[in-house]
Amino acid sequence: MATKIRLQRGGRKSYAFYSIVIADARAPRDGKFTEKIGTYNPNTNPATVDLNFEKALYWVECGAQPTDTVRNILSKEGVYLMKHLKGGVKKGAFSEEEAQKKFDAWKADKAKGIEAVKANLADAKKKAVAAALEAEKKVNEAIAKKVADKKAAAEAAKAEAEAAATAEAPAEEAAAE
Repeated sequence: MATKIRLQRGGRKSYAFYSIVIADARAPRDGKFTEKIGTYNPNTNPATVDLNFEKALYWVECGAQPTDTVRNILSKEGVYLMKHLKGGVKKGAFSEEEAQKKFDAWKADKAKGIEAVKANLADAKKKAVAAALEAEKKVNEAIAKKVADKKAAAEAAKAEAEAAATAEAPAEEAAAE
């Protein structure tokens, strides 16, 4: 039986959510599967992966062939690195403890990189909000200035009309006398 590690689609329209499953290569995409080993949510930034590491490693070592997307996911989670390190242990290149130390160091470095990306995204978001607020303040100041100019012009016109009315009133009284 040709076993595949592949994605099984779920979720609603335009919002895909995937399960990472072990299935026979002949089974339909969303059909019968042997085992579910995790989930993949591409809608978050960065994409969220929840994977049973031991089961994934077991199936990769048994010869299950992942699809291209799943291969990338497994690689990013470190399954292929651990398979490689276990191969080195079998050959006697280093001990099991050294392999685990190397893997833990890689995982810590990977986590640090992800945190840096999240921090950069949050910082960029804050900067964008601050820039939008500053632009809105400038627009509001311009509108306030226009309103103030209109009010000043209206008051000047009103004062001019009152001055003209008071100037006409004595002229009419003088003409009446």
